[in-house]
Amino acid sequence: MIQLVWLFLGVAAAVPVLVGLFLLFCFFPLWLQAKATAVPLGFWEMGMIRLRGLAPQRILEAMVSLAKAGEAVTRADLETHMLSGGHLEPVVEGLISAGKAGLGVGFHDLAAIDLAGRDVRSAIASRVNPTVLVCPPERSGQTMISGVCQDGIRLGVKARVTVRTNLARLIGGAGEQTIGARVGEGIVAAIGRAVSHKDILAQPERISQYLLARGLDSGTCFEILSVDIADVTVLDNVGARLIAARAEADKKIAQAQAEMRRAAAAAQQQEMRAETVNSFAAVVAARSGMPLAAAAAFREANIGRTRPLAALGANRLRWQWQVDR
Repeated sequence: MIQLVWLFLGVAAAVPVLVGLFLLFCFFPLWLQAKATAVPLGFWEMGMIRLRGLAPQRILEAMVSLAKAGEAVTRADLETHMLSGGHLEPVVEGLISAGKAGLGVGFHDLAAIDLAGRDVRSAIASRVNPTVLVCPPERSGQTMISGVCQDGIRLGVKARVTVRTNLARLIGGAGEQTIGARVGEGIVAAIGRAVSHKDILAQPERISQYLLARGLDSGTCFEILSVDIADVTVLDNVGARLIAARAEADKKIAQAQAEMRRAAAAAQQQEMRAETVNSFAAVVAARSGMPLAAAAAFREANIGRTRPLAALGANRLRWQWQVDR
């Protein structure tokens, strides 16, 4: 029994020694690097990082980079970001770049941007070095944005918009497509406000001033620094084309109305011809009744007299008989 107790004690005493040797064998180079750079990361912390399923090498490199850059970020924050599925290296690089540029962005802000699916490197880079957006984009297949002035001339405009990232609105803010759509809408509106196309050709900055005054970057993750009109081209005369189209339409309407009147006149002519035929038929019918009327008159001996001839003849014979008698 005593021997078992001594054996148990010996094993219990040997376990820490074995664990220490294992940690020393596995993390000794990392421990030397941590000591050389004055990073507070010991064997026990490295072992716990390994047990959490993380790579101590990445944590150490991030802590060394942040320590040398003067950024105060705890090991727990780094581990939390990695356990949340974030990308550690871009966040660390972005934090160092933002600190050197004096942007005033903290680790938690960049971590939130990274977890939201944004590219931290490009966001910091576009904040430090503004990006130029071409409107319309080349991938859209359009070469220019066209608008019609009040005099009917259609102009084509190509603009370059200089923007920089607004880190405070990077999460939930609209992107480049919204900026491009708003700029295109503003260009069309600015051209439409011009009385003559000559005003735009003489002063293209009218479009830029109108766009900047509208605040097109509201609700987006960008800040518009400037809008430059790269090209203005006269495309065609829409007003004249519309007038010609209207004249052609009026011509067709007039032709249709004239055709309707001609058809009505032709129908009326046919009706008059039918009336003439009917009248002639009535005349013929009347003429055909005249011989019958004459025959009836002769038969009745009543041709234009109020008293019938037969009655007059009978009275005369009666008078002649009386005279002879």
